Amino acid sequence: MKIFDRLGNPVSELAWAGDGSLESARVRLPDGSWLSVEPRATTAPPWGLSDRLWRAERFPEPGGWAGERLTVFEALDWARIDRIPSLAEPARLPPGGGTAVLNLIAELAREQGAARLAYRGPYPTEQLFLALLESFRYEPADAQDPLAAFMAGELVWTPAPHERLFGAEGLYVQRRGRVEKVVFRGAAYYRPDWQSVARHAPKRVRDVSEGVLCSLWALGRPLEDHLLLSPAGDLLRVLEPAAAEGLARPIAPDIRAGVAAAVAAGSGAPLAPAIEDVARAIALEWGAVTRDLILVERDRIRVSESFRRALAETLAAAGGRGPRATAALTAVVELAGLLGDELRARAQARLAALPPEAQARALDALGTPPPADGRHARAIADAIEALLSDVGA
Repeated sequence: MKIFDRLGNPVSELAWAGDGSLESARVRLPDGSWLSVEPRATTAPPWGLSDRLWRAERFPEPGGWAGERLTVFEALDWARIDRIPSLAEPARLPPGGGTAVLNLIAELAREQGAARLAYRGPYPTEQLFLALLESFRYEPADAQDPLAAFMAGELVWTPAPHERLFGAEGLYVQRRGRVEKVVFRGAAYYRPDWQSVARHAPKRVRDVSEGVLCSLWALGRPLEDHLLLSPAGDLLRVLEPAAAEGLARPIAPDIRAGVAAAVAAGSGAPLAPAIEDVARAIALEWGAVTRDLILVERDRIRVSESFRRALAETLAAAGGRGPRATAALTAVVELAGLLGDELRARAQARLAALPPEAQARALDALGTPPPADGRHARAIADAIEALLSDVGA
């Protein structure tokens, strides 16, 4: 069974056995490649009977599987989906892979009449929570802190799959009554609002009178527009911003330390020291960045000059010390959002490279509350002062 989008492009393909069980499936990813599902592929740990994910260019031919083995997840009865399965190694999936599989699960579950599904696996992470928001709606909808409720196992999920469109020039669009997510030239743009959840969306999807814009967004305003779509998700125009300009210049060490402290304060206790360590090894600078807010390299991270200019304008318009300090704090928080994934990934890699006994000591801190010595707060306060001096002078 092949499924196509309204433009006639293949989106997914499923093969069912005579007894009604799933023989194989594949789903198309935003970059045009395919993720294949091999049901009942193994009985190895950690879950026993498991389905396997492959990355492949073509649908598997009879008698074998082609492509790259990625990871496994709890085996599903695909004809009677009753839960959201646990995935062994999420980091091995290509961009958009987890969302594509979850959307397939949501589509089939809705067709089968499954009203609510639960996730009871060992990894109720923020990353999984955000991925689920793209294909399900959580209940209770009035949860005060939906992420905390998810991590505590208190949410169930109603299937609400999105429409997937593969458009001109490699454009990929997700819609549920409105355009919610766009991928173009490897960059993913998101709505900031998902049910009651406010998502950090520096690459943002927003409605305007002409249609739907995909923009760089920071400090409460658009900095650069990249795409104009119709409300139905059709590409109307690729917008080419002015060439990025500005000489690279270092960002003050106090700003870097404060941003790292903000990332560490919002991360798990085992990661916090490693985050601050890896941040000290990175040169942070302002400078020209093309079609993005940051440029990540091995030993440095460049923050777009457009962010700096926007902050300078915000500080100039702020009246008095209090509003200026508030604007600088907002900038520290947004910089932490921009750099956080990279710093956490490097910190995780550093922990993974430690000897087993050192890893065990770090993991013993899991669940430990943030340090109460005020160190992170002082670092953030110093970063505010440094930003006011550097940008607001």
